[in-house]
Amino acid sequence: MSGHVSQPQGSGRLTISRVVIYATLLVAVAVYLIPLVVMLLTSFKTPDDIRTGNLLSWPQVVTGIGWVKAWASVNGYFWNSVKMVVPAVLISTFIGAMNGYVLTMWRFRGSELFFGLVLLGCFLPFQAVLLPASFTLGRMGLASTTTGLVIVHVVYGLAFTTLFFRNYFMSIPEALVKAARLDGAGFFTIFMKILMPMSTPIIMVCLIWQFTQIWNDFLFGVVFASGDSQPITVALNNLVNTTTGAKEYNVDMAAAMIAALPTLLVYIFAGKYFVRGLTSGAVKG
Repeated sequence: MSGHVSQPQGSGRLTISRVVIYATLLVAVAVYLIPLVVMLLTSFKTPDDIRTGNLLSWPQVVTGIGWVKAWASVNGYFWNSVKMVVPAVLISTFIGAMNGYVLTMWRFRGSELFFGLVLLGCFLPFQAVLLPASFTLGRMGLASTTTGLVIVHVVYGLAFTTLFFRNYFMSIPEALVKAARLDGAGFFTIFMKILMPMSTPIIMVCLIWQFTQIWNDFLFGVVFASGDSQPITVALNNLVNTTTGAKEYNVDMAAAMIAALPTLLVYIFAGKYFVRGLTSGAVKG
């Protein structure tokens, strides 16, 4: 009796397919990571090192002067973005949760039409709202202010947060809310004490989505803000396009890394919650 164990048919093809999949993934990772590596390496080089070396070469002299100069140039605008992002994300997420709650558990006549109109907001390009938003902010006396930027981002983001919460709440049994009503719970009690504690996954989705969209926005920042109220994306563009003196690519790259770090950190530490929230109801309904 032979001790040879025959290989299952198709195992060779399975191995080859795995190799192809992993090779494709490695290529995709390289395509996405090489620009980040180039930026990081360049940010720690001296100007002479940048001129004489290649893009992927290790710095001959590791220096943080580029980061120091970059932070001195953009730190005020960085905090402008923080002051804009935090309230805009929290307000749009809370109002979106309320909208989704009403559209799911407290339907009213015309609620489907209302939801359809809200959903239309997800497909409106930024350019379509520039003129009406500028007119409105001007009448409110909030043109070229951080507060005006917060309002614009809240309004534009409501379509997405409402969609996310409405679809998530559709997966929650309506009998749960009806039972709470029979027990005497009111509108806000049901929302705050029952639904919100159950909505951690979709809350994380909305927080991450809104944070990324608002932090990385350039168009609204350049149109609705000016001078010292501009966000970091606009300041980065101004810094990179400055033509006075010798071009300091290490400063430009360091400033770009500073602008990108918050969103990178969000996805590194909270990316799993984003995926988990999407798979637990955000794309249902």
